[in-house]
Amino acid sequence: MKNANDGRPGKLMVGRRQVLLGAAVALAAPAVLVRRAAAVTPAEIKGKGKLVVGIQGDNPPWGFVNSSGKQEGFDADIGALFAAELGVPVEFSPLAVANRIPALTSGRVDILFATMGMLPDRAKVVQFSKPYVANIISLVAAKGTEIKTNADMGKVTIGVPRSSVQDTQVTNNAPAGTTIRRFDDDAATIQALLSGQVQAVGANMFYVQRLDQAKPGMFENKLEFTKLYNGACTRLGEKEINAAVNAFIDKIKANGDLAKTYAKWMKLSPPEFPASIENIPFVAS
Repeated sequence: MKNANDGRPGKLMVGRRQVLLGAAVALAAPAVLVRRAAAVTPAEIKGKGKLVVGIQGDNPPWGFVNSSGKQEGFDADIGALFAAELGVPVEFSPLAVANRIPALTSGRVDILFATMGMLPDRAKVVQFSKPYVANIISLVAAKGTEIKTNADMGKVTIGVPRSSVQDTQVTNNAPAGTTIRRFDDDAATIQALLSGQVQAVGANMFYVQRLDQAKPGMFENKLEFTKLYNGACTRLGEKEINAAVNAFIDKIKANGDLAKTYAKWMKLSPPEFPASIENIPFVAS
C-alpha cells in the first residue's frame, strides 16, 4: 500500500470544488440549523437515571447491532464503561454517519462514542474529549484495480459514507472530475463495492476485513490518506461532562480497561496518544 502523495447513492458526477463546498456545509449545518440543547451535567444524567450514547449501528468492530438486536463493538464497550463510571445504565442510539452531530446538538443523545474522527471543522460545532482510539483512512479496491497514485483515483467511481472522514479524505485527494458517490453509512458503501456500483471506496482500517467475509482475498488497501484519532463528543460549553469524560479516558488508559477493549475488538494494543492536536481543544471553554 502506498501513501497518497501526488444511504442512497449519489447519481451525479461532481467536481472537487463542489464537493468541498458541500462537505463544509454538511459539517457546519448542525450549528446553524439545529436548536442547541440544554446543557447536560453528570449530575443531571444521574438524575434522569441513564446515559444516552449516540453510536454507529452498522460499522463493526466500532459499533454495530448484532443478530439479537444488541448494540456491540468497541465504542459500545467504552460507552458502557463511561455509564458505569457515572453509576447509571447506558442506552444506545444507533445513528447514521451524517446524523451523529445533529443528534448530539439537538439533545437526542448525551454524548457520542461514534467513530468521531477528530477534525478541526467538527471541533467548531462539538466538543471533543481526549483521544481514546486511532484509525487509518485509506482507499480500498479490488487487487486487480490499478490505483497507485492520487491521479489514478480519477479513473474509477469511488464510494464513501456521506459526511464521514472518508468522504473528506477522498474529496481532498481525488483529482477534479472524479465521480464520488455518497451512501448513508459504511455498510451501504461496502455493499456498493461488492455489487460493482463503485470500483473503490474510502475506507477505515477494517474495511478489507469486512470485505473478506463476502469475497475472501479479493480486496486490498491501495492508498493511505491519514492516521487520525477518535474522541468522544459533547456539546460546546458543557464543561462538567467534558471534564468527566476526560477523567474517565485517563482512568481507562491507566487501569488497563482501554487495553482490554482494544485487544477484544481491534486485536491490537493501544497506540501512543498525542497530548494535543492542532485546532482541536480537548477541554471545554
